[in-house]
Amino acid sequence: MFTERSLTGELPAVREAYAPEALVLNCDRDFETLDPAVAEELLLVTDSLDQISYDGAWLPTTAPEVLQEYIGNSLTIGMPGDGGVAWTRQTVPPCVFVKPRLETSPDDFVSFLIAEALVEVSLDEPEHFLGFFGERYPDFVTATEDYLDANARYQLAAAVYTAYLGLQTRAEFADWADDYPDLYAAWDDAGERLQPRLDDLPSEIAQGQTEFAAAAELACSGVKHGLDLPAPFAALDTDAYLEYGADYAVQWAETTFEKME
Repeated sequence: MFTERSLTGELPAVREAYAPEALVLNCDRDFETLDPAVAEELLLVTDSLDQISYDGAWLPTTAPEVLQEYIGNSLTIGMPGDGGVAWTRQTVPPCVFVKPRLETSPDDFVSFLIAEALVEVSLDEPEHFLGFFGERYPDFVTATEDYLDANARYQLAAAVYTAYLGLQTRAEFADWADDYPDLYAAWDDAGERLQPRLDDLPSEIAQGQTEFAAAAELACSGVKHGLDLPAPFAALDTDAYLEYGADYAVQWAETTFEKME
């Protein structure tokens, strides 16, 4: 199922700079999560597996099944919302997965997604929002449960964590103009394409054309591009969020939904 991908252009240099030990793998099928049997196939191309584990006593019993499984005894790699490129440090060495759904995407866009994953692998951050929120996750649930269903809450939590990672990765991307000009151009172009959508979000939310969680997903993806975000998402593009992490995210959710009453 997994074959090592041949990196071209500026990607070998990015891998060497950020995650020289990482494997970049093509997958022969799309996936949202890899079940244990399939994940064990990774042992054919990696040295070992080091499964993430959580106590999980703090996870609400009403949490979606996918979250219950993630903290359980089963090895889970990749989660819904990971998109066309996913990464994990549960393998030794770490792996970046490129899914078949990207076969028709522009090469420069795919290259940027791979580069972004390599940068994220280099960060000392969890690979999923559960690891980010940890024991504060029940507080996030409490802040949102009267306004969002389980699926929308999952979407919002993932978006909020995307913003947190984006605060860190964009500092790298912004400095790539000289060293990796093609990847910098792809990052800049993606931001320019996204900004008009962000400008329209307030009216789309007010008119019920876009659900709040979907709007958050779109807005939070703009953090890594340094775009102008509409309220209330602009409050996630701050140094305070980077400093206080999950505590800040919970407070943001509490404040945001209290104002919506």
